[in-house]
Amino acid sequence: MQGSSRLIIEAVVGVTDIVEAMHRNIAGLAPIVGRSRQGGTRGITGLVYRSVRGIARTVGGALDIGLGQLASRLALPRATRRGDAVLAALNGVLGDHLAATGNPLATAMTLRTGGRALPLQADGLARAIERPSSRLIILVHGLCMNDRQWQRNGHDHGAALAGAHRANALYLRYNSGLHIASNGREFAGQLERLVRSWPVPVRELVIIGHSMGGLVARSACHCAEQEGQVWLRHLRHLIFLGTPHLGAPLERAGHWLQRLLEVSPYTAPLARLGSIRSAGIMDLRRGVLVEGTVGAAGGKRERGAAATHLPLPGRVRCHAIAASTQARPGANLARLRGDGLVPVASALGQHADPARSLALPAGQRHICFGVDHLGLLDSREACERMRQWLAGD
Repeated sequence: MQGSSRLIIEAVVGVTDIVEAMHRNIAGLAPIVGRSRQGGTRGITGLVYRSVRGIARTVGGALDIGLGQLASRLALPRATRRGDAVLAALNGVLGDHLAATGNPLATAMTLRTGGRALPLQADGLARAIERPSSRLIILVHGLCMNDRQWQRNGHDHGAALAGAHRANALYLRYNSGLHIASNGREFAGQLERLVRSWPVPVRELVIIGHSMGGLVARSACHCAEQEGQVWLRHLRHLIFLGTPHLGAPLERAGHWLQRLLEVSPYTAPLARLGSIRSAGIMDLRRGVLVEGTVGAAGGKRERGAAATHLPLPGRVRCHAIAASTQARPGANLARLRGDGLVPVASALGQHADPARSLALPAGQRHICFGVDHLGLLDSREACERMRQWLAGD
């Protein structure tokens, strides 16, 4: 309730800013194309807008204090699958803003099993894991999702592969609205603590990333290599499921729509709605893996990042599975339909420029036909292919 009330107050203030900006441009007869007029409205009109913002912030502050005191006296309710799904979607869209403003709805990164967060200390892990294996499979979800959504239509890739290979399956939950590089760095740190504190020596580590999760995993490998972390030495397989290595066209469309709205002073205020997209979503436009210039301070969300191409980690067997909504390949593979969100070429890391191509061997690539992006989560064909790859050792 406290987190939601903060978002509502912020929305009221934000909408007021947009309405005032449109009012200012219309009343000032701004040109059809060009820069917006700067500053706020004046006189009684400006007083009205300032009053609306002031009242909203006053009410919001009182609510925040009251709900904070109430929360300290109440027991936390048990999380539900639906509630977790809504929270994951909210974090995917606004997660960087939630984290920057200290909103309690922001998701903290945790490694989990059975829906419970794992303590990354030796004694805590010894109590939490009944039969620890020297082989670990880590599953990393995609944008606007969470660890519980690996269970779909009665199937769970983690449970199936862990049973087939006598391994422990662990699931990462993270705020997918943050920069991919930020999540990658934190993921690398958590893997380091996990491997050092695991009850038995870790012999083999496998990471499976769906969609954005594959990019987070690649970024984590880059951080581990730079910092000389131990866990990377144990990584044997890195599997990508529908990962947009070359970017996602849907986010590119959102970017160009925002740029188009900024052309006219009369639509420019509405471009702020487009900028609500989180840093994580904007990183998907080009598959950004490495941090670059960060945005201005003062509570504003990070905007900049360098889309630096990273090679796949050395000494790690990498595999990619793409999905196509087509029932069968067809004659022209170059025009193969994607999974509805990620093109086949992007999921397989195939680019005309050799410097940007992942150059995966044919035996380490696979396409599932008649499957969409989310369908990869419960595709028995994808699961069997992964089982064969892991059994190859």
